[in-house]
Amino acid sequence: MRADPHVARFAVLRDAAEALLDELAERYMVDRRESKESLGAADALVRMERLMPRTPAAAPLAIAFTETPGIALRLGRWWVETLPGCACAVCDEDPAQLVELVRIQAAALVEGGLWERVRRGVGGSWYESRLIGVGINARREGPLTREDSREARRSGFAAAVQWAPWPLRAMPDDPGADQSQPI
Repeated sequence: MRADPHVARFAVLRDAAEALLDELAERYMVDRRESKESLGAADALVRMERLMPRTPAAAPLAIAFTETPGIALRLGRWWVETLPGCACAVCDEDPAQLVELVRIQAAALVEGGLWERVRRGVGGSWYESRLIGVGINARREGPLTREDSREARRSGFAAAVQWAPWPLRAMPDDPGADQSQPI
């Protein structure tokens, strides 16, 4: 079976995600973990890479390498971006724009721009997330199961949580090294 060339063009997302993970792991104090996980109950196992900051006040980043080829970017507890959103020729998403979106969202996360909380209502509980940084000011929300809501509140998400910036790695004394460059 031949691969669809239109879908295959999204392989660049995987390359960009690998490069981003390498850059972040080199620049910030994080632990990098790889595993095989299912993204949903009926989904096959996919490779998942996680970057866990060495401070509990900073939010983790995870990238799942999907079969599309594409990625699912997870920031903090609830922010998830599946790219491409649709790989069909009609939607015609631009891989270069998707790569830029991943970099913008990751930069906002490592700079401490992710805010999350749980809201309780008559019909149940909802998560709320905001991601604010250079080039992004976005908000998302969605329902939580009773168990997820209870676990989130136990973890401190009953009040709004603003994740801290990621701690920088100590750089060698190199006058040419500029730690202020964006990712």
